[in-house]
Amino acid sequence: MIQIVPYRPVWPDEFREFGGRLRSVVGERALAIHHIGSTSVPNLCAKDIIDIQVTVRSLDPAILDDLLTAGYVRPRLAEDHCPPGMTLPDEELAKMIAGVPDRRIHIHIRVEGRFNQRYPLLCRDYLRTHNSAADAYGRVKEQLARYFPEDVEAYYDVKDPVFDIIHGRRPRLGSTDRLGCARLGCLTWPRGENGPSDLILFLSRFL
Repeated sequence: MIQIVPYRPVWPDEFREFGGRLRSVVGERALAIHHIGSTSVPNLCAKDIIDIQVTVRSLDPAILDDLLTAGYVRPRLAEDHCPPGMTLPDEELAKMIAGVPDRRIHIHIRVEGRFNQRYPLLCRDYLRTHNSAADAYGRVKEQLARYFPEDVEAYYDVKDPVFDIIHGRRPRLGSTDRLGCARLGCLTWPRGENGPSDLILFLSRFL
């Protein structure tokens, strides 16, 4: 069942705990470990699921073996969805995923600099710095959960394009480090544009 809950201040603490555990497994292969997804945005309602992104230089199969040995659930290769209207090579969407047995945590292992590694960081940092967009996005999720509480596919069929709207009208990037995540809190929209918040709010009125 899809259940959206109010923001929980414990979520960052849980990320730090499980992120530390991941660091001990992946070791120096992890260039960075980030809290991503809705639980990483203060005051944003979300499913009670912690999303963690591990940035690596390559999708080394040995990482899957190490995760399995350490007790992580179903470590495997996977692929992120491609936003409508974009054509991306398979390697830009490839990743590894895994879970943990005692908590709803999604682990995403992605290669530095690739589209799917930068995408969640851009979305996260935009929502962190634009409260109106985050509030509207939260309303979209709450309405979707009411309409599709048992239909996960329908929920994501609408929710994911909302993030695609954010990405499609994303601000111009300033300086970033090699991981694409150093100064993303300084994103600004071109003069005269309100960003995606109005579009998300428009969607929320119809859901």
